[in-house]
Amino acid sequence: MWEARLGGCLMKAILDWDATTLAEKIRNGEVTVTEATEKYIRQIKTVNPQLNALVENRFAEALVEAKQCDELLQEGKAQGRLFGVPISMKEALDVAGMHSTGGLKHRKNVVAGEDAVAVARLRQEGAIILGKTNTPALCFCQETDNKLFGRTNNPWDLELTCGGSTGGEGALIAVGGAAVGFGADIGGSIRFPAHFNGIVGFKSGNGQVSAQGHFPAIDQPLQVRMLGLGAMAKSVADAELINDIVADNPPPEVRPDEFTLTVYAKDDRIPLGEETEACLKNIARYFSRDYHVDNTPPPFLHQVSLMWQLIMSHDENGQFLAGAFGDHPFHPVWEYVKEVVTRSSEYHRYLTWAFIGAGLFKPSPKQLTQLKADLAKADEAAKSYFAKRVLVLPVYHTAALPHGGLYREIFSIKKTFLRYMPYIALANVLGLPSLIVPVGEDSRGLPIGVQLVSAVGNERALFHYGRQLEEHFRGYVRCTKYDNF
Repeated sequence: MWEARLGGCLMKAILDWDATTLAEKIRNGEVTVTEATEKYIRQIKTVNPQLNALVENRFAEALVEAKQCDELLQEGKAQGRLFGVPISMKEALDVAGMHSTGGLKHRKNVVAGEDAVAVARLRQEGAIILGKTNTPALCFCQETDNKLFGRTNNPWDLELTCGGSTGGEGALIAVGGAAVGFGADIGGSIRFPAHFNGIVGFKSGNGQVSAQGHFPAIDQPLQVRMLGLGAMAKSVADAELINDIVADNPPPEVRPDEFTLTVYAKDDRIPLGEETEACLKNIARYFSRDYHVDNTPPPFLHQVSLMWQLIMSHDENGQFLAGAFGDHPFHPVWEYVKEVVTRSSEYHRYLTWAFIGAGLFKPSPKQLTQLKADLAKADEAAKSYFAKRVLVLPVYHTAALPHGGLYREIFSIKKTFLRYMPYIALANVLGLPSLIVPVGEDSRGLPIGVQLVSAVGNERALFHYGRQLEEHFRGYVRCTKYDNF
């Protein structure tokens, strides 16, 4: 009985520890790499039937690597900031020997020959990859569902969305299925799941982390500026650690006391739920005790949603389409009708409708010229605004919605994305780093997160203030409803 209880306590502790803590426990000999790896594998096997978060595992390989790590540790040869730490990976990032499908049936047999750059850097620091997690097809929607792997559910309520496109990661980290995860964000893909699932997330700024080895490839300059890669985590410390590992140049030190904190005040033109607004007011009161706090609105907040849509709809010379589908024919209108009428298309309707919308919003040469001019103005305004400022902004107007609800709000033919996407689009369009921290819960017990946004080079300020938020407010709280120990 005592041994079983001790095992249960250790199991819970391992699942609750962040990667920074687990790495320290391993180095100190308090837990073996094999023990930690076995516990995470057991947890994934327990939760995945309900969540469908992990879509491909490498459990056997991970256990072999764990044993090798334990041997190296005994020999005094352990090296790396993530030595022996089991992690998970968004399906969009190449992992050598694993499938790289983009959730597309015609790519179900495609196997990556080498690691993505970010994956390689994490493994060089000693991380052990447990498996890859689900995304929408081509990461082209903010809800995680595709025809190859199916839908991922929110662990707090299986009838709710986990967000996307890094939705599988968000759901898995929420239940402690890995010490830390990793994702990418071009339209809220890290931030939606972090917010909906109650975890910490970090989207890097323009050009800070290599996206080489990401499928689909993001090569067009206007889209490259919007893409950021980073951690799906249990702590701000882990988000900072992972960024230090994967960034081409780790951010410089800053003096946080020199920064102004701007906490978003409600704007009637953009929806904001009462419970989220209350969280922001609490944050403003908390920070006002020690720092200069104002509510000066960020520049271009009411323009970025349309700018984001135009950028995402710009497929110069069909480059993105060709890279995603190759010689495999893809006709979005026909496939959408086919799916709606007969449910027999090999493409999820989320994907086909998104491509139809992209076609409708494809910028003309004149619009493209104007867009680039507007971006130049926005960049200049952001440079001034964010020079010594951290903006605390909602992620979305509400906590997690029922499956399909987020899709309907963002992809509605009524263009409601113009109202619902500003909070998310700002950091993408301006190429800014953004840190998501859970700060509260709604009346249903669903997590509510906020994002801290600043300029590239100010990442240390984001992590500084993020740590204060997680310490004073909710922070990461593991969803334990599936525990069976």
